[in-house]
Amino acid sequence: MNITYSNIISGIVTLIGVTMLFSCEGNLREVRALDLEEDAPQAIAEGINLKFTDSGRLVATLKSPKMLDYTNKSFPYREFPQGVEVEFFDEQDKSNRVTADYGIVYEKTNLIDLQGNVKIITADSTRLEASQLFWDQNQNWVFTDKHNTIRFPNGALNEGEGFDSNQNFGNFRSRTNTGVQIIEETNDE
Repeated sequence: MNITYSNIISGIVTLIGVTMLFSCEGNLREVRALDLEEDAPQAIAEGINLKFTDSGRLVATLKSPKMLDYTNKSFPYREFPQGVEVEFFDEQDKSNRVTADYGIVYEKTNLIDLQGNVKIITADSTRLEASQLFWDQNQNWVFTDKHNTIRFPNGALNEGEGFDSNQNFGNFRSRTNTGVQIIEETNDE
């Protein structure tokens, strides 16, 4: 067998070509693995502590251990799978606090769905507890069809299945309820 330089060069070129082919195939698999799965979030944030301001005044804070951002979907939303805590501040810096085990914010409808141990504590110490609560930010309206308990600062208690209300609880409509109401008597003489 007579080995020539052309045979050696041809063998080297073939070896390099085969090596590149397998190398590129391996890289292609790695690049494909980096592609987002169809249902994966476009971003994941951990340890969130956001502050919202209006004209330099703090109006709200949002804290959550984790947020999944799906705003790249046709019906965009942000999900808080490990819970969320939001605190709202009015013009007198009085705060209302909302906590839940899970939350989801739908971007197109401005609807917020809170689930699991939902608690609202208002500036006047009114306390609402429910397993699920919706907040329509466009209408400034809060509602649920689930069991809920409301404790008022004066000692009144309302338990029921479902209610809807403006976000300040000034216009409150309960669907079915039982409770204790405290009524102060006045002398109209």
